[in-house]
Amino acid sequence: MYNLHCHSLHSDGALLPSEVAVRYAAAGYKLIAITDHADYSNIEFASKAILEFCRHWPLVSAIKVLPGIELTHIPPQQFKPLVKYAREIGIKIIVGHGETIMEPVTPGTNCAALEAGIDILAHPGLITDSDAKLAKQKGVFLEITSRKGHATTNRHVVEKALEIGCRLILDTDSHQPEDIISPEELKKTGLKAGLNTKQIEKIYQDVERFLKERE
Repeated sequence: MYNLHCHSLHSDGALLPSEVAVRYAAAGYKLIAITDHADYSNIEFASKAILEFCRHWPLVSAIKVLPGIELTHIPPQQFKPLVKYAREIGIKIIVGHGETIMEPVTPGTNCAALEAGIDILAHPGLITDSDAKLAKQKGVFLEITSRKGHATTNRHVVEKALEIGCRLILDTDSHQPEDIISPEELKKTGLKAGLNTKQIEKIYQDVERFLKERE
């Protein structure tokens, strides 16, 4: 089981990366990406912190940890240079903070993030047909999230993704210990959003293929 969107105290999470990893392992996950929030002010620090952590995380541990980043509330034109920077220094999973209806996100953020070559568009809100088609073209995952508030538009995202043929991913977007739910609870988030068991199985097959490409 995989979760590719979670946060540590290197941005606005409550736990050290090691605590995040241990708690996800105890919950039943085999692989996570720690994707702290970043913009131009902290991307160097946040990226180097998680890269350093991952370099020292034991390969024989119960859970694998990938270095990630979530580009958050940045002007749309900054996505391309920041994605390029993150890739060049070794970040494996790049999340774009999408146009959730729970926060004031700059219009055009979904499109700019997709164009820039992110891996996951987090909580994309009331994503449009044109942006969903772009996500399909780029092979970007649209996120179905268990995070309170952001999850409000999960059903809309599922409907658009199934209609257009986009890849989906289930994520927790955890910040606090109580946000770390079990894989079965995360699957229930998908079911609640309108997916069936077979569709959820396909989601994890797609994620597994993607992760093999990232090795």
